[in-house]
Amino acid sequence: MDGQSILIACVLASVVWGGAVAAEERQVTFSAKNHDLDNNDNFSVDLRFLCYDTRDTVGPGIDNSQSIEKVEIATGIETVLYAPPSITGAQAAPGLGAASFSPVADKVAFIHGPPIDQVEARGCYAKPNRNGAEVAGDGSQRLVWLDCRDTETTRPTLPGAHRGGTHRHEYSLDGRRIGFTYDDILLTEYDRTIGYMEPHPAAPGGATHYFAVLVPVVPKGTARPGEIEKAYGDAWIGREGLMRAFIGKVRTEDGGHEESLFVVDVPRDVDITTADSGSVERFPSPPQGIRIRRLTHAWAGGIVRGTVAGDRIAYYGRAADGSTQIFIIPADGSDRDPDPAKRPVQATHFAHGAGPGLRWHPSGRAIACISYNGVAVTCVEPGARFGQTMFLTPQGDGPERTALVWAPDGSVLAYNKPVPTYHPDGSRARAFDGADFRRIFVVPYPDRDGDGLVDPEEAGAN
Repeated sequence: MDGQSILIACVLASVVWGGAVAAEERQVTFSAKNHDLDNNDNFSVDLRFLCYDTRDTVGPGIDNSQSIEKVEIATGIETVLYAPPSITGAQAAPGLGAASFSPVADKVAFIHGPPIDQVEARGCYAKPNRNGAEVAGDGSQRLVWLDCRDTETTRPTLPGAHRGGTHRHEYSLDGRRIGFTYDDILLTEYDRTIGYMEPHPAAPGGATHYFAVLVPVVPKGTARPGEIEKAYGDAWIGREGLMRAFIGKVRTEDGGHEESLFVVDVPRDVDITTADSGSVERFPSPPQGIRIRRLTHAWAGGIVRGTVAGDRIAYYGRAADGSTQIFIIPADGSDRDPDPAKRPVQATHFAHGAGPGLRWHPSGRAIACISYNGVAVTCVEPGARFGQTMFLTPQGDGPERTALVWAPDGSVLAYNKPVPTYHPDGSRARAFDGADFRRIFVVPYPDRDGDGLVDPEEAGAN
């Protein structure tokens, strides 16, 4: 029996729309370390593996994560993909984390802090002191640097380089572009922003990709009304990386701030080398030809997600009762569009609000998130069933489920949950802070006909 068949064989005892009857979840990892999915794109292209980092095992945060690894879902066999020499503690390095599999090749992108031999010059791990790296998925530990970091102050930053740290590297579904969040170290007057990179022969410093920011930089506290002071929570919309949605922190007319949903259009023919990497006196700027659109004016938050088709975006918004719920908006829509079909619509109505882990089924007909600690799937197909929700796991139980990710074929969802671990002698194994280790669990999605939705008769099947 192959890995996917084993997962399907774990199908739930019973599931009901709108109810809270649990599906059968299965623990995948068991070794005495954390296996942190970090809400990234963790499934391998062949669906056999999940990648993760080991943060919070020997010390706090990505700073003290010592390895990037994968686990075979069917067997639980773990493979170390990359584990360089490291320093742990309060001044840790290099720090490795936020792993994502490529959707088209057997390789994994992740955060890489300063190598040990560079710590004296660069310092220890920090948000503005890290690169994007890519390692082979076969366990050979073959590594390439995705981006070049250049913090020289006596000349302009090398074209195609950055001066701080990239984070949460996300491949477009065709593998051509990589999006990320970014923190500068030379000019700290501006907040976190977003960018993208793509392979280019002019990539500097031995890197494989050319770097560019996507949002014009505005220093904190100096923005005019409507200008974006911070960009984050970003994700690709569609297969080809032509739109990147994000949450923008915007200056308001009264001098305050509001968080809204934006999209930056990155046409296929954009010349990334027209971006300016900046200098110690000049902010970096995006390439020519991009366009930023504001989709909402009410509060939006979290990590946004788009359909494979690129037609719709899901995001966290505020319902009329004040709870956080998931809303859906067309990718070319606006909450001020005169056409009601282009405005956002509330998709979830959870009594305890929509929690983290927002994901789309590849069909675009359902979304998933965690609510009241339950893994929930909601129908977003227009029609009578729009908004109907099924819980695949119990609600209100413990321990906490986090970092939800949906397999690219929609057959299974994975997430983290801390559970007790024991040494061979029977003693309890714990992380550095006494916490139980975070494990990876999977739960199958009961969709026998492959249409992306669970029909009532499917939901009740054994």
